[in-house]
Amino acid sequence: MNFNHFINSISKLKENPVGGLEAQFKLAPKLRLRYSNEKIEALNPKKAAVVALFYPNTIGEVCFLLTLRADYEGTHSAQISFPGGKFEKNDNSLKNTALRETFEEVGIPLNDITIFKQMTDVFIPPSNFLVTPFLGCLNHVPTFTKNYEVEEIITISVKDLLDESSISTTILSTTYAKDMKVPCFMLNNYVVWGATAMMLNEIKELLKKM
Repeated sequence: MNFNHFINSISKLKENPVGGLEAQFKLAPKLRLRYSNEKIEALNPKKAAVVALFYPNTIGEVCFLLTLRADYEGTHSAQISFPGGKFEKNDNSLKNTALRETFEEVGIPLNDITIFKQMTDVFIPPSNFLVTPFLGCLNHVPTFTKNYEVEEIITISVKDLLDESSISTTILSTTYAKDMKVPCFMLNNYVVWGATAMMLNEIKELLKKM
């Protein structure tokens, strides 16, 4: 997909409704339970925010950013994710959280990113986080500078995301489940599953309406 076409379609993306939980749960693991808003509120989850950041590559194709998290002692160690993180008391909003964390993790200045849409929150039971995804745009080819939290920068073309053959299944094990069969995206030979895949499928369905 041409980046200029994407830029010209942002006004339409802003107006179009999101797919919500129905879109997200198409890529959710079978063991993943749906939680009511009341149940989530009762669990008092920590708040976090991420950015699906769209930008042009060197040949003018629209791409977006994923990161491979560094290996650490934690629930989401070495997983694929969007840049972002936990809401801090000095953040004015979840949007600011997403922008601040993106700067800290991959070095893109806050003022360079235009946030143009908020997507559906995703509750992550293993870590008790409620994550708000935002869509953002960067108008130039980025130069990323990763910090200690990021093992690898992953650039994905929107064309590959929209290719239906990118959806697959895989068997994996985590700290809280063994030998799970889960739906996933296969993108640039990376397995994208769990909450990130759920967010990504809602984004994919929105982009297909352009």
